[in-house]
Amino acid sequence: MKIPIPYRVGAAFCVLLFCFCTATFGQNPTLVRGTVYDAGNESPLPGVNIVVKGSQQGTTTDTNGEFSINVPSGASLTFSFIGYVTQEIPVGSQSTLTVRLVTDTHALSEIVVTGYSAQRKQDIIGSVSVVDMNAVGKIPVGSTTQALQGQASGVNVIASGVPGREGNIFIRGISSFGNSAPLILIDGVESSLNNLNASDVESIQILKDAGAASIYGVRGSNGVIVVTTKKGKLGTPTVEYSAYAGVQTPLRGNPFNTILDTQEFARLSLIANPNNPLFSRGIPDYLYAGPQGGGIGFEGDPAVDPALYRFDPTNPANNYLIQKVNKAGTDWFHEFFKPAMRTDHNLSVQGATEKANYFVSLGYLNQQGTAPETYVKRYSGRVNTSFKIGRGITLGQNLNFYYRVSPGFTTDNQFGNIGELARMMPIIPVHDIMGNYGGTRMGTNVGTNTNPIANQERSAQNLSNTWNTVGNVYLEIAFLKDFTAKTSIGGALTNAYGYSFSFTPHERAEGFLNPNSYAESASFSKRLVWTNTLNYNKSIGKHTVGVLVGTEAIENLSRSLSGSRQRYFSTDPNYLTLTTGTSNIANASSAAEDALWSMFSRVDYSFNNKYLLSGTIRRDGSSRFGPENRYGIFPSVSAGWRISEESFLKDINWINDLKLRGSHGVLGSQNNVNAENQFDLYGGTLANAYYDIRGTSNSLVQGFIQTRAGNPRTGWERNIVSNAGLDATLLNYRLDVSLEYYKKSINGLLFGQTLPGIAGGVTPATINIGDIQNSGLDLSATYHGGDPNAFSYSIGANITTYKNKVVSVPAPGYFDAASHQQLGPMVRNQVGQEVSAFFGYKVVGLFRSDQEVAEAPAQDGAAPGRFRYQDTNNDDKITAADRTFLGSPNPDFTYGINLSAKYRRFDLSGILYGSQGNQAINAIKVQTNFFGTYVGAKSNLLLNAWSPENPNSDIPKIESQNSFSTAGVFNSYFMEDASFLKLRTLMLGYSLDNTSLLEKIRIKKARLYLQAMNLFTLTKYTGLDPEIEGSSSSFGIDWSNYPNNEPVYLIGVNVSF
Repeated sequence: MKIPIPYRVGAAFCVLLFCFCTATFGQNPTLVRGTVYDAGNESPLPGVNIVVKGSQQGTTTDTNGEFSINVPSGASLTFSFIGYVTQEIPVGSQSTLTVRLVTDTHALSEIVVTGYSAQRKQDIIGSVSVVDMNAVGKIPVGSTTQALQGQASGVNVIASGVPGREGNIFIRGISSFGNSAPLILIDGVESSLNNLNASDVESIQILKDAGAASIYGVRGSNGVIVVTTKKGKLGTPTVEYSAYAGVQTPLRGNPFNTILDTQEFARLSLIANPNNPLFSRGIPDYLYAGPQGGGIGFEGDPAVDPALYRFDPTNPANNYLIQKVNKAGTDWFHEFFKPAMRTDHNLSVQGATEKANYFVSLGYLNQQGTAPETYVKRYSGRVNTSFKIGRGITLGQNLNFYYRVSPGFTTDNQFGNIGELARMMPIIPVHDIMGNYGGTRMGTNVGTNTNPIANQERSAQNLSNTWNTVGNVYLEIAFLKDFTAKTSIGGALTNAYGYSFSFTPHERAEGFLNPNSYAESASFSKRLVWTNTLNYNKSIGKHTVGVLVGTEAIENLSRSLSGSRQRYFSTDPNYLTLTTGTSNIANASSAAEDALWSMFSRVDYSFNNKYLLSGTIRRDGSSRFGPENRYGIFPSVSAGWRISEESFLKDINWINDLKLRGSHGVLGSQNNVNAENQFDLYGGTLANAYYDIRGTSNSLVQGFIQTRAGNPRTGWERNIVSNAGLDATLLNYRLDVSLEYYKKSINGLLFGQTLPGIAGGVTPATINIGDIQNSGLDLSATYHGGDPNAFSYSIGANITTYKNKVVSVPAPGYFDAASHQQLGPMVRNQVGQEVSAFFGYKVVGLFRSDQEVAEAPAQDGAAPGRFRYQDTNNDDKITAADRTFLGSPNPDFTYGINLSAKYRRFDLSGILYGSQGNQAINAIKVQTNFFGTYVGAKSNLLLNAWSPENPNSDIPKIESQNSFSTAGVFNSYFMEDASFLKLRTLMLGYSLDNTSLLEKIRIKKARLYLQAMNLFTLTKYTGLDPEIEGSSSSFGIDWSNYPNNEPVYLIGVNVSF
């Protein structure tokens, strides 16, 4: 982060040596006027030094970045400003100049915010990635998380397609069987990036190793993202408005691997089951259902006379429903996904004087999703102020608040609405003959699943409302020249209220008699953080010493309550309350409270600006652990050598800076431990803990059962991290290169204990279950070229590799996870293997004949046209012992490419993001590629299925029954290469400044832009999107995820007044 240099408002001076200049240049001077801007964000720069080259004649820009100076003919002007690259411009015959200074990202004065303080970039010897906000700030995104994708090495961002959902951030890979999310600090307070207005962000730093993150102790085990929001800039107040509007479009074509139309579906259905009554007389014209059941009908059949149609939502058993068959085939995907609008508006006011600094902003985001009733609306505001109330005394505060409303959307299970799209037969219409929803109740052999469009549109009344306030107040005192003391009290308050109504699915074959239901929930959470630090910084000759000591107290409190009822007589929203439901009364509440007390210190030492040392230690005490393991100590040490300062490199002009660094330390973690983990808990409801006192079945009295097994011996997770890096700035500060190697050993991993079946429904305690290890390389490079006043460009790339493995887990040395209803467990964490590796039977082909079946190892369900599994242990029979590791969701490497160019008023930028070597489970195949699993839509791959007439096909044969040798167990058929490269964004902008038109309407500058997102995705993956969000334990499993690769087209404007 650049620390702005406060220059006196409106200060300007000009030393005129007219006679000297006239003698020197032999010409009369010309008055030259102009404006100097920051080339990155186009803001005017006050206080820029401007000198006529070869003379002492000069001036400075005013608070608007403007200047005027007399210049002899043929002379050049030199523009210089701390933190920016000095420029020399020949004036020639020009009387007006527009100058853009480029940030000197390697200036010695550049300041980077790290742990509880800020350091010069040249002094940092931990692993810290600084996000280029000049590039990120131009990307209009609903979530700041999305803006981080592809911007920093070592950071893997898996964005979510669901509006308002944060997605996953992994810093240097998966580091837990549970929570691998990094600590996110916004102005020093733990918060979330999801609801942070990206327009408010000044800088983002990512702390990746122990040398940088150990100052945060137990909270920094998964890395730390440090966000600093904007402050006012010295000069006249500036009002800025930015907005964009656009449309998100669904994926083209038939994304579910090309679903069959009605004609082909009927033909293959009869192959699977020649006696299928649905198509025994051809494709019917109608499907119907009445009190006596469902059936099929043709034109003229009395059973499908529209006069019989009867629909009564209060008496579904008496309904008579009729739907007309869609003989062309219903395109369920595109009936579900429709183009969606998104808009964003931001207004800010900022300014500063010698005594006060302020930044105030308001924001409004309305992002609609392409799926029905998916959206997020967010109203946000920010107030950042600071005041110099005395000599060396600063009082300030940072406050952010937002209100957010969203209906929510479930994608992480096989029965989500997107998954249901792949289970709906093409013959079923979206609506029946009277405009009510069509579905599986009408007809016979048409499946049992729900109409996903009905499900989603009925959720219009389901809302989650969140009110959040986060911020801090601080007092900073500089004294005795070298000391700075700071105390900060901050925190977050969150209130959430939600409600949902579940309609009776009258059109569904299963559940059409289920009663409707209504649920409400409310929650409150509070986090208080009190941080005190004392900094000492002193330079004596060639020695520079910095000492930081501090304490921190954190308290978390949360409460929640919920209730649900069934059998409502009306669906009017004004009628729906918990008091109007008539049956199945259920209430619940919860509470949790925990605290963390910490002391920490860091010592930094530099000799001759060449040799660097740093040491950190932190002691944390957490109430989440029992008395025996409550406290932990987490140290780290770092060292650096600025080789470029050595005499043997001084004369190598193309090396501007070269630094070798390394660190080693210990981080702690309590991420997967909740507040009551050490205690046994008891509770109960009439559903699971009751006593029939009189034995009459109607004299129920609530009792209590154990609901959680506590473990007071659970201790800290300890992460031992080593890091070695090389940073280089070359070619006159045009090329930046950074290379790092890291190794991270996670010992005493915290995860839920496996309990025996006799424990019943007791929730297990989190215990120290095992060890895992991560290692890899981070590489980043950026080249800046061209002339900022004509054509300039920047090319940046970053790449991250990582490998992880399970080092130890309790006997038997593995545990399974991510179970599918049909396939069973799909993930195994086993010693020596990668975390969340896919585990199952390896398909080596299909059985081609009865002879092959007879000669092969014994296999349950073996038959021609079915899968043939690998006999892994060579015992001549296929059993569970033959399962093997099939692949991993962990990529070999991820990478980002950032491109930008600027020519006069035009700017062009693009971001590509990719992942290579990661595999995924396409669980949708279970539904679409086998007739024996679900009755519903099927893939056109089945047109080439194995048959006696087509014996060389690799597609299993069409049959109505499922078996061990088809889709009855998890096998490699469902595995796919999920590597991808996405053009995440492409933007073209045009900037206006210093024009007569803008001056007339009192606008300082304006920028218009066009942006396209997700223009292409290059991948072999056949599912909707190879970028699959999920938890550490179900990473890379496509249950039916909301796609995050849908094209978006935007037009936007930025205006400064």
